Formats: sequence, C-alpha cells, structure tokens
Amino acid sequence: MEPAALRSGFNDHISVESKGGFDCPKNKQPFIIGVAGGTASGKTTVCNQIISQLHDQRVVLVNQDSFYRSLNDDQLVNVHEYNFDHPAAFNTELLLSCMEKLRRGHPVNIPSYDFKSHKSIEPSRLVNPADVIILEGILVLHDFHVRNLMNMKIFVDIDSDVRLARRIQRDTVERGRNIQNVLDQYSRFVKPSFEEFILPSKKFADIIIPRGGDNDVAIDLIVQHILTKLGQHDLCKIYPNINVIFSTFQIRGMHTLVRDVKTTKHDFVFYSDRLIRLVVEHGLGHLPFTEKQIITPTGSVYSGVVFCKRLCGVSVIR
Repeated sequence: MEPAALRSGFNDHISVESKGGFDCPKNKQPFIIGVAGGTASGKTTVCNQIISQLHDQRVVLVNQDSFYRSLNDDQLVNVHEYNFDHPAAFNTELLLSCMEKLRRGHPVNIPSYDFKSHKSIEPSRLVNPADVIILEGILVLHDFHVRNLMNMKIFVDIDSDVRLARRIQRDTVERGRNIQNVLDQYSRFVKPSFEEFILPSKKFADIIIPRGGDNDVAIDLIVQHILTKLGQHDLCKIYPNINVIFSTFQIRGMHTLVRDVKTTKHDFVFYSDRLIRLVVEHGLGHLPFTEKQIITPTGSVYSGVVFCKRLCGVSVIR
C-alpha cells in the first residue's frame, strides 16, 4: 500500500494527501456561476459587483443575450410579434458549446448581438478561459444542460413594477424604442414568459437575492463562498494529490477554539485531537478496500469491506 500523509495545519480547510491522488483533478477547472432573473432585475449589477470584489481572480462575464438568434427578413417585418423572452429565441446549442470549451480551458468567440438590427454582427468577442465564469441571462437556469455546467446558481428577485420601470428606461434610451411599444411587448410577451419560463426556474437556484444589486450582504456572502472554493481549487492545483475536506461550522468552530489565545491547555489538546481524528477518518475513507462476507453472532451473512493491505501510520511532528 502506498504511504499516505495526513495534514491538519489548523487552517480553515483540512487536507488529506495521498501518493496515489484521489479527488483533486490535475487540471484546474473554472468555477461557473449562473445568474438568472426577470428582465431588468439587476442581474448585470449583481455580476459587476461580484467581479469587482474578485479583483485578484481572473473572471469573465458571458451574457445569454449574445446568443439571440438573428431574425430573418419575415421576422423583421413583424418584429413586434416576436417573443424575445421565449427559450426558442436563444441559440442554446451554441451557448452550450461555448461554455463547454471555456470549461475545458479553451478560448471561444462569443457572438455580438445588435438589439437595433436584431442580428449578430461582426466582430465577435474573443473570451479567454478564466478562474471564474459568470453566465448571466433571463433563462440561464431554464435549460437542464446549461444548469448542469454550473457550480453555483443565483436568482435575482425584485418587484415586477421596478423591473418594468427599469425596462422602459433601458429600451427607450439604449435600444431606441418608444414607450408604447415597450409596454405592448411587456404585456404580450415579457410578463407571460416570465411567469411560464423564468419564475419556475427560481426553484433551481442555490441562492436567491432579494433587492438585486442593493443586497450587499448577499453579494458579500456569495463572494466569500467563491473565494473559499477557489482556495480549495488552488490547493488541488499546487498539490494534485491533496483532497480537501469540506469546511463545516463544526470544523470552523474547533479552529476558532484552538486559535483563541484564551483557550485553556485542556481544551486546546481536546479540540486539536478531534481535528486530527477527522483528518485520519477522512483519509481512511480514501484507502482501497475489498469486499468481504462475514458471519454475524446471530448467524446471518453480512457483506462488508476490509482494507486491501495492512496499514502503516506515521506521525510527523513539526
């Protein structure tokens, strides 16, 4: 059996190192975040605030709007009859292809969509791989295959009246539309599509942010969670044979006690011993086992497991 080293340096995360290497991939994969919500709910604001707080990380933002299908001549003639909030309005196959390439560490060309001509235009935008990829759009949580790519799913929730007011301002100022057309489109397509497709996707979210970009507490918590996950990824990148134990409140509580200058010697020894035991227990769970049937005292047969080989434990004191 290959020797294994168990480490507990009283960090917030406990690691198990094994010569064989178990859970940490050698190639670092990006942390992918999906940010969904109704039209003008503040999704872009939330994304920008997350990006600004991750200033030491490589972050890219991909907009689902870039993957709108170009309208043909017949559709352009009746553009006011076209539902831009329906899943069919997006080229989801192309979006999936681009996200999969980014996930594998390859650069991609993201389409550039012009909202005035309703067509994809040149040049496309070259997007390079990054540590964090944020996919933002009204329907990014609707499609199962898109959701499957995500490490974190966020839904930005805000009052419908506020969203309507923001949409009127955006579409009239940035997209050259008049108020009446905006209101007609909202009542005929935007609101029904929100209720049919977007709102139901809320149940898939890991985090729901009320008040959108104004919710500083929620955004701070999200950023801290991302940094924690990136820290685990960095450990795996530097030491590909390390498995990081997920940090629970119990583990953090014990770390707090062993670090506290006021902690007594008895408590320090007790909680240090508990942390070390957690590392050992977790490490044993990654060692190779083989199946074995045994007879219990009641005479029944139990199918269990045993270690493949004898174990040798080495304690290294620093």
